[in-house]
Amino acid sequence: MTYNEIRKVFLNYFEQHGHKIVPSASLIPNDATLLFTVAGMVPWKGILQGTEPAFAPRVADVQKCIRAGGKHNDLEDVGFDGRHHTFFEMMGNWSFGDYFKEQAIVMSWDLLTNVIGLDPNRIVVTTHESDDEATEIWKRVAGKDAIRLGKDNWWSAGDTGPCGPCTEMHYDFGPDVPGGLPGSPDEDGGRFVEIWNNVFMQYDRDANGNLTPLPKQNVDTGAGLERWAAVLQNKFDNYDTDLFVNLKRAVSDLTGVVETMENKPSFKIITDHLRAVGFAIADGVIPSNADRGYVIRRILRRAMRHGQILGYRGELLSKLYPALVAEMGDAYPELKTQEKHVVEIIRNEENSFADMLQNGMKLLENELPKINNKILPGDIAFKLFDTYGFPLDLTQMILRDRNIDVDVNGFEQCMAQQKERSRADTRGTKLLWESQTDLSSTDDVEKYETKTEHPATVLSILRGEEFVKSADAGDNVEIALDHTPFYGTQGGQVGDMGVFKIGDDIVANISETNRVGNIVIHKGVLTAPISVGDKVMPEINQNIRQQTARAHTATHLLQAALRHVLNDDVEQRGSKVAPDSVRFDFSFGRALTPEEKQAVEDLVNKWIDSDLPVLHEEMDIESAKKRGAMALFGEKYGDVVRVITAGDVSCELCGGTHVYHTGEILHARINKEKSISSGIRRITMSVGDLAQ
Repeated sequence: MTYNEIRKVFLNYFEQHGHKIVPSASLIPNDATLLFTVAGMVPWKGILQGTEPAFAPRVADVQKCIRAGGKHNDLEDVGFDGRHHTFFEMMGNWSFGDYFKEQAIVMSWDLLTNVIGLDPNRIVVTTHESDDEATEIWKRVAGKDAIRLGKDNWWSAGDTGPCGPCTEMHYDFGPDVPGGLPGSPDEDGGRFVEIWNNVFMQYDRDANGNLTPLPKQNVDTGAGLERWAAVLQNKFDNYDTDLFVNLKRAVSDLTGVVETMENKPSFKIITDHLRAVGFAIADGVIPSNADRGYVIRRILRRAMRHGQILGYRGELLSKLYPALVAEMGDAYPELKTQEKHVVEIIRNEENSFADMLQNGMKLLENELPKINNKILPGDIAFKLFDTYGFPLDLTQMILRDRNIDVDVNGFEQCMAQQKERSRADTRGTKLLWESQTDLSSTDDVEKYETKTEHPATVLSILRGEEFVKSADAGDNVEIALDHTPFYGTQGGQVGDMGVFKIGDDIVANISETNRVGNIVIHKGVLTAPISVGDKVMPEINQNIRQQTARAHTATHLLQAALRHVLNDDVEQRGSKVAPDSVRFDFSFGRALTPEEKQAVEDLVNKWIDSDLPVLHEEMDIESAKKRGAMALFGEKYGDVVRVITAGDVSCELCGGTHVYHTGEILHARINKEKSISSGIRRITMSVGDLAQ
């Protein structure tokens, strides 16, 4: 079966079994904690968690997904095996309080064996060790003795909330392929590949770990289309299936290069990245230097680099895009309707980067004879980034083939110095606001309450370098109000995002909130005209605020855990608290051992699981000191301070926003720990859904 045939068979089957067939949701999720739609369940998250009503009892779809940034990042593995992709398709059937385990398993088995004709003897099933019901159903329906596993067969949205066991179906590629059964020590060999996962959401888990049956039980499934294609076409490598074979043929026709074992990784990378870039731009992502736009720019440039490895120097993905439309345009009409737009954007990116790449490679080639110990100095890597737009990982990729490393610490020091220069460049704007001597301070006492009860008055509008009485739709502006619930960037915490409304209409999309002295500055783009004196209702993006609050309280727990596991000499030396990441710098003279790092993470999550109360109090500085509140190294505080106390484990002076119970953080995961300078270490951490 081809990809197009598999999609039709899957959707037709579930339509015949009473499911409403819906098109794929956008790759840009309605979820501030995610850069991209990373799984089939993302569009249904609210329904599955009970916060949104279900529009149909049964649904089936084929969801386009990207995993190439943040926690969900498969980018570096793409090209070097047969099963990693940045873009992939996830088939799924969903029951929102309708059928449950019996019917889900029966339909899965029927579709796999009777409809698409897989050999039942080559299908291995797993269930959770606690799920006697699913195990018995498999025995009765398919005559299968399920392999019973632990945490790998349990799904949850977080440490609390909806959760339940899952059952997975694995296909056996046969004894000629190395690897053992699921759950065995040698399962990573690749012989058994998961082709379907049915999640049974049947419990609500409280902060103490107690499971209570849900009044409505849901089924959430996922079946990777690329894996089905490999199984049905008897190909161990996904990139040898029909869709990729046709895309690789287009690469060969364009470049004049025939695929060989030596250049196979480049063919894989180009065809995978063509899908990710093409679909993302068709869904509205514009390559840029920030967030998801930066991820797509990196992917595009990585593909171009591999075009050059093949000896090709011209436009690449823009010329291959019609081949993508030919393969997938019928299933995803947006590829066709957006073709002119997508090709134009890709071509502009390619032409711009081609010039930078050519000049950058000249610089790199000139520097290579000068290097010592096979390490490229950090300042050269930074010059490639700053002047020619080379991401660090691109420079590392170019040098990897020559067995040359990059001085990453030196690169990051140069990056820090550039950021300081950038801050200096923004002082012009700061001086403009400071020149407004008649502008009163912003009343931002509401910033801890997240919303305002009455309209705010527009006091001042800065457009470019000029203060104006009014501005029009489409203008980039900075606005000061008489009062606001928006938190302005301060103390390491990023500012709020949101909108301004007049009546029911949005008049401004606010992307950044800063402070100049005691004035809170709202930066964004107008969607309607606005004037000094207008009354607007500021509304914070609550999802981003909540995730930021989770992150900030998690940094307090992290510092307490570091002091507990290491020693009391550990002190915070800086932080950045944002909705998508936490960066925490602290004083310590050596790298943490893996055991220490795990102990710190475990302790933070133990405190999260304990759902400790988090008190937000204001008091005089002397009372705070008597309380034992920790202060940030080198920070100056006023006479009245805000004290954040989490149970009996953390007490700190802090003006940021925080949760009210540690359980709201859901989960925390340490991603990386490294040195940033002598005696100073840095931990990056994910929290909330991003840590799952």
